[in-house]
Amino acid sequence: MKISAFPKCYIDDIALHRTMTVFDWIGMAGARGAEGLEMYDGFFTSLDSAYLDSVGEALSRAGFAMPMLCCSPDFTNPDADARKRALDREVELMRVTRRLGGPRAACRVLSGQRYPQVSLGQGIEWVVEAINRLLPVAREYDIVLAMENHYKDGFWKYPEFAQKKEVFLSIVSAITDRTHFGVQYDPSNAIVAGDDPIALLREVAGRVVTMHASDRYLAEGTTLDELKQSDGTLGYSPNLRHGVTGKGLNDYDAIFSILAGAGYTGWVSIEDGMNGMDEMRESIEFLERMRARYFPAGGRIH
Repeated sequence: MKISAFPKCYIDDIALHRTMTVFDWIGMAGARGAEGLEMYDGFFTSLDSAYLDSVGEALSRAGFAMPMLCCSPDFTNPDADARKRALDREVELMRVTRRLGGPRAACRVLSGQRYPQVSLGQGIEWVVEAINRLLPVAREYDIVLAMENHYKDGFWKYPEFAQKKEVFLSIVSAITDRTHFGVQYDPSNAIVAGDDPIALLREVAGRVVTMHASDRYLAEGTTLDELKQSDGTLGYSPNLRHGVTGKGLNDYDAIFSILAGAGYTGWVSIEDGMNGMDEMRESIEFLERMRARYFPAGGRIH
């Protein structure tokens, strides 16, 4: 097991407002103690080889690996041309993943948005078809497609089509490849979906290739039942807040016990910093203690 970091707190500054650059983030991340930095495709101002190589050189100089590129393909768009563009974009980002991360790096894949006019069956069919079309490219580059139990890309209108456990598992179980496809597990997203993160992990533990380790806690006087919406999900209520990993709603002892039992050897990435970068460092220190407890040999990169 190795520890990486993702700057959730700066995603709008880097990807939307452009008041920060990916190079700024790489430069300031060195003092936090992570061994790798996840990237998000919106961080890049170009996909030209020379620009990407400059990002890779900055990562290398700072002593970081790039374990995963977070991409947000929209494979459930009712417009066939839009689905084709999403597929083509994911293929291009798989190339970027290999260039920055090398062999066995992970390229995130999502289902797409929960468009009201797209039926459950149709959406699952489109997503499975898209992933199966991407797998030959993953094999060519020797990278891993990692499907996340996600809530919603920050630049999407609708939440994730496969947000709920049953839909997510339907898609994952339909993909038989266990070498170049796996699960990007996020326990906090399961909570946001109104699902039990431990129950979800038990279903997919043998297929987890990457993990996000953020945490959520309830505002004083709030219960989970009070947060539930009519569709059974929790959403991003202001009463469900970010905090230091290990101090919120997730049972990380149970999570790491299950992963260790399944022989997990991948990366665990902090999604943190929403309340200041000191919290990210505290979260990384928590993960270091969990690694010493459950992965005493240190683990190896997947």
